[in-house]
Amino acid sequence: MADAFDINRIDDVIHGRVRLGIMAVLSGVESADFNTLKARLQATDGNLSVHLRKLEDAGFVAVTKRFEGRKPLTEATMTSAGRKAFVAYLDAMQGLVGKV
Repeated sequence: MADAFDINRIDDVIHGRVRLGIMAVLSGVESADFNTLKARLQATDGNLSVHLRKLEDAGFVAVTKRFEGRKPLTEATMTSAGRKAFVAYLDAMQGLVGKV
């Protein structure tokens, strides 16, 4: 029954649409570059940057910046803490969906 669902199990850091998308993309790859994430999530540079920073500040994503030739390259990787948090988030959502 839905009354048993604990809303506090939903991680607010992950729950935003773009942040959830970032985590979903990163869960299936070793890393993803900024432009790939931007295209997959249909996000603007500024919007994606803000959401990556929030995930990075939470320790869920590691962001590295380097140059490939003369071009800057920003890559994001899900951390082990991020993977654990993402699995917990998915479990919580499954609990909610299973109650409907």
